[in-house]
Parts: sequence; C-alpha cells; structure tokens
Amino acid sequence: MAFKHLFKAQLNWTSKKEEASSKIYSKTHQIKIEGKPILNVSAAKAFKGDPSLYNPEDLLLSSLVSCHMMSYLYVCSQNGIEVLEYSDNAEATLEVSPDGSGRFVAVRLYPKVKISNPDKIELALELHQKANQLCFIANSCNFSVLHEASCEVQKV
Repeated sequence: MAFKHLFKAQLNWTSKKEEASSKIYSKTHQIKIEGKPILNVSAAKAFKGDPSLYNPEDLLLSSLVSCHMMSYLYVCSQNGIEVLEYSDNAEATLEVSPDGSGRFVAVRLYPKVKISNPDKIELALELHQKANQLCFIANSCNFSVLHEASCEVQKV
C-alpha cells in the first residue's frame, strides 16, 4: 500500500510599473512554504534573472543532492556503516532547444564519503546505487542521475 504525502508551496509575483509597457518581465518572485522562511527566487542569469538569487535549476539540483545524501545515510545505517563525513560537488546539464524549450538531460553526483571501517569501503560505494533507487527526487526525474562516488577511511 502506497502512502501519499501532500506538499504545498505558494508563489507570489507582482509586475513593476515600468514593466507594464515592456515585453520583458522581472523573473524575481517569492515562494512561501508554511512555517519556513520565504524563498526569494529568480531565473538563472542566462535567462535574464537575478544571479544573486536561487533559480529553479539550482533548486532542482539541490533537491537531488540533498535527497541522495539522506537516502545514502539511511542505507548506510541499515548496513552498519558509520558515515563520518559526506560532501558532493554535483553538476546538472541543461539543454535548450532552438524553440526555447529546455530540459535537464543528466545530473552527475560526485559524493565523497568518509567512513570509519576499512572493511566496508566496497559496500559503502555500492550503496549509492541503492540510495538512488530509494531517492524520492531521483525517482521523479526523467533524466539520468549518475554517481561518481569515492570513499575513504577516517580514523576515529
């Protein structure tokens, strides 16, 4: 039996007076999620947005990186692996078509993990695949989410 969870977000945008006669609108807007700080968002700089703000592409990649890490920590705990550190420098490739439409074609994660037990390095690397299978966000994507993981032992 599947469990369903509902997530809600409220978006607010207002045109500025000087935009009324212009063909270019500001891309800056706010997203509100109950009980959380307001998130100021814009388009990416390449799409005439405010480069100092998060954009949807940043947020999608951030969601994948975060969800993979949480899924990975879960499967490590299930397999008796003590994770001491986890970092990632992920990359997403966005393709824009001549008609202006676009889509992510791939995301590549580069997780670097430090564990305490040298006998579990191989398993720790293999568990990235299991984490990917469990990741809610990766399961919702229609593009490849690839992993180039590394693992080392850190003396405790």
